[in-house]
Amino acid sequence: MKKRQINVAVLDLYDNEPNQGMRCIKEIIESWDGKIDDLPVSYNIYDVRYKTEVPNLKYDIYISSGGPGSPYDGEGSKWEKEYFRLLDRIWNHNQQNNEQRKFLFFICHSFQMMARFFDLATVQKRNKQSFGIIPVTRTKEARADQLLGELPDTYYAADFRQFEVVAPKENVFRELDAKLLSREKFRVDPTMERALMAVRLSDEIFGTQYHPEADPISMLYHFQQPERKTQVVAEYGEDQYYNMIEHLEDPTNILLTRSKILPVFLKTAIEQIAKNSDDNIH
Repeated sequence: MKKRQINVAVLDLYDNEPNQGMRCIKEIIESWDGKIDDLPVSYNIYDVRYKTEVPNLKYDIYISSGGPGSPYDGEGSKWEKEYFRLLDRIWNHNQQNNEQRKFLFFICHSFQMMARFFDLATVQKRNKQSFGIIPVTRTKEARADQLLGELPDTYYAADFRQFEVVAPKENVFRELDAKLLSREKFRVDPTMERALMAVRLSDEIFGTQYHPEADPISMLYHFQQPERKTQVVAEYGEDQYYNMIEHLEDPTNILLTRSKILPVFLKTAIEQIAKNSDDNIH
């Protein structure tokens, strides 16, 4: 019997800007090909912002990438309308379909777009751009979450953003049954609100403000850019800049985050899709 194929759509929001994120996402997806019940895993990439390419609902899993600039850059544009339409279709499909739901993961820029679409919180410009490896703190609810449950209460993440998601709207969270699972551990200016860093919208839909796909190669690439070094030194000091580089290969640092979030999301999704497919056959 022919094996059921797992189909993944990667939504590229990088707007044709050179990046390391797409390489990392592809590597993580490829690592699951044939790993669970020998199920083949294939993916297609859709250049959402640059070419207005948006997939239909034929995919099992959707991963929406990070990207440059403001989450308001495309406001009212064709690509944004099509992107939001896809989010609406996935959400409605899952509300009406208990057997074969769609899985969706948002990263960084996409997380901000998600917060706008669902009106989860305030999405605003940050007082200073965040760049580097930052500590993130779990909420109590995260301890039982399938993606964050194996991480410590303080874990580390690759974080690049000029904008932030703050001031969660409690009524919207209640209405959607969404869960806030992580925040920034601290702000350089303690009077400022700590941003939302991970949110679960449903069993199938999850998002992080940071880059869970980041690996030491991608981080070193960013750290070696002169303007990035200047930025980190200005924000945190030269000692912290070199400390970040030194800890890139630390298994308790971003390597732990990389191994526990997006891979576990894919594992959980593939197992659930396979189980539902078997149930439908029987």
